[in-house]
Amino acid sequence: MEFNVNEHQHIRYNPLKDEWILVSPHRMLRPWSGQTESNDENKLEGNNNKNNPLCPGATRGNGEVNPMYTSTYVFKNDFPALLENVPTPPSSDDPLFKIAPARGTCRVMCFHPNSEVTLPIMKVTEIKLVIDEWINQAEELQSKYRWVQIFENKGASMGCSNPHPHCQIWASSFLPNEPTIKDRCQLQYYKEHNRALLVDYVEKELQRKERIVIENDDWIVVVPYWAVWPFETMLLPRGHTPQRLTELNESQRKSLAIVIKSITSKYDNLFKCSFPYSMGWHGAPTGVGNKPLDSPHWLLHGIYLPPLLRSATIRKFFVGYELLAQAQRDLTPEQAAARLRDLSEKHYSLK
Repeated sequence: MEFNVNEHQHIRYNPLKDEWILVSPHRMLRPWSGQTESNDENKLEGNNNKNNPLCPGATRGNGEVNPMYTSTYVFKNDFPALLENVPTPPSSDDPLFKIAPARGTCRVMCFHPNSEVTLPIMKVTEIKLVIDEWINQAEELQSKYRWVQIFENKGASMGCSNPHPHCQIWASSFLPNEPTIKDRCQLQYYKEHNRALLVDYVEKELQRKERIVIENDDWIVVVPYWAVWPFETMLLPRGHTPQRLTELNESQRKSLAIVIKSITSKYDNLFKCSFPYSMGWHGAPTGVGNKPLDSPHWLLHGIYLPPLLRSATIRKFFVGYELLAQAQRDLTPEQAAARLRDLSEKHYSLK
C-alpha cells in the first residue's frame, strides 16, 4: 500500500512552536452524533438596541455611557483581567512555587457602530480604519508594556459574549507563553540559517502553491502546513519583512484590509453562516526598557483559529487526546486550503 497524504494518518512538525500535530484524514468518514452548535448562535441584534453595552449611546456595566461614535471606538475593559496598579506578590525561592508580578491593561475596540455589520460586510475603507486603530493602540501600549495582544473572539462558540463587531487589546508587563515559545523557536532557526523562519516559509509556500488561499502584492493567506484547527489560516506579509504591526506601511495596510475582507467572507461562505473564530496578531515583543528592538528572527503574522469542522453546527473539540497527548486534526491542511480557495470572495449575503 502506498502512502496517501489525504487518506493515511501521519504527524507534522510545527517549527514555529516546536511541536507535532497528528493528522488523521480518514476520521472525516466517521458519523457524528455528538454536540452540535446552534446555526443562529451568532444572530446579531439591531443597531438601536440600547441594552447592548457596545452600541453607540448605550450605558455600560460600570455606568459609563458610550459616545455616539461613527467609526472605531476604544475604551478600557469594564471587567479587565489585567490592572496597572496592583501590589507586588512576595518573592519565592522554591522552584515548585514560583510567582512573579503581572501588570497590564485591557481595552475593548468596537469596529463599527452597527451591530449587524461584521468585518466581511464592512467596506474595505472601514476595515482600513480598524487596522489603523490597531496600529495606534499598539504604538501607544508597546512604549509601556512588553507585549500587546490584539485579538478578536467572534461567535458564542468561541466565548464571545456580545455579537457587536469588536476586538480586545491586552497589554502586559510579561511575555505570555505563546509568544515566548515562538520567540525561542524563531531565534533558534535564525541562528542556524541566518534567515527568518517565516520569511523562508512564505517563499516556500509561494513556490508550492498547495496551501495558499489568497494572495496579493503584499500578503498571502495560507492554511499552515502544521495547522491544528480545521480551517486555520495565517496572514503573512510578502516582499517586506515587518517585525511588528506598527511597521506596516500604507500600501500594506490598504492591501491587508482587502485580505481581511476576503478571508472573512470566504469563512462565512463556507457554511453560509456568521463564521466563528479567534483571531490575533503576533509580532516581535518590545525589547529591554520597553523600547522596540531590531528582531530579525521575527516576522509579523496574523492567525485565524475557527472551530467549525463539518458544517455550521459541527465543530472540532479539543479534548481527551488533544489535552493529554498532542493536537490532532481530521482533514488535511491541503484539503482545507482547497475548499477555502475555491470559495467566492463576495459574501453570500450580498446580492
